[in-house]
Amino acid sequence: MQGEPVSKSITARRLTAAALSAGALTAVLATPASAADHREYRPKVEISRVQYDSPGRDDYSNRSLNREWVEITNNTRRSVNLDGWTLTDEDGRTYTFDHYRLDGRSTVRVHTGQGRDSRHDLYQDRRHYVWDNRSDTATLRNHRDRFVDDHSWGHHRHGGDHRHGGHR
Repeated sequence: MQGEPVSKSITARRLTAAALSAGALTAVLATPASAADHREYRPKVEISRVQYDSPGRDDYSNRSLNREWVEITNNTRRSVNLDGWTLTDEDGRTYTFDHYRLDGRSTVRVHTGQGRDSRHDLYQDRRHYVWDNRSDTATLRNHRDRFVDDHSWGHHRHGGDHRHGGHR
């Protein structure tokens, strides 16, 4: 029969295609997840470091107050408008960012004392320390009062030592 070789050829092609598809599916399922899938989640904007215990004596001098700070890092390529964002301690002392844009892939340090704001340093203009040396939580919220990140130390009110996102 003349049609028989064509039919065998179509059947062979279908079987080959099915085998290749099954092989590709098996390869995808058997392939371990990439390293990128195991990376820890990094927020777009985060509290990256806190110096809550000002080095030296706590003498309420402006120099000592400014050695107490919180760093906020933008992990994205684009700048982020922090206008209206807040940084708060457990006692409710709040610093509100005013007309400040954090460049992409950059960090700003928010000092407790008085000073002249710049691109990389902002000042709360306080005359008293904000961050408790034994335990506290720094919380960052956006302009809609939505939680962005926090950083805790000591036995704070919410439990043991922790850093939101698994860092310390």
